[in-house]
Amino acid sequence: MKEESIKIIVKYYQAFNSGDMNSFFGLLSDDVVHDVNQGKREIGKDAFRQFMACMNNNYKEQLVDIVIMATDDGSCAAAEFLVLGEYLNHDAGLPKAKGQKYRLPAGAFFEIENSKITRVTNYYNLEDWIAQVSE
Repeated sequence: MKEESIKIIVKYYQAFNSGDMNSFFGLLSDDVVHDVNQGKREIGKDAFRQFMACMNNNYKEQLVDIVIMATDDGSCAAAEFLVLGEYLNHDAGLPKAKGQKYRLPAGAFFEIENSKITRVTNYYNLEDWIAQVSE
């Protein structure tokens, strides 16, 4: 179970990095819970699709140095990684976008059931990101 969950998270990040949103969303349950960093909880693939459409429009990101861990029963997993990004278009309530590049440590927590991701919770230091794109 642990190995299967790790494989699912590997596929999740491969799909993210390649921009393969069909594969990305195929790994999620229909009622996936998405806890947005310093934001609200969103539920369902449609909400996640809207979130990712905004992200893909405003940011160009690659995740590197990914380390994935999972519980023995495979029900929970976590990942730590470095975000290499470029701020392309203004996101409401944030500094103006001018193509600023950033490097941001981040992490995520997952719940997995029946080979589908049922929860994604992302964490990063928003103040660090703001400082980087404001320089």
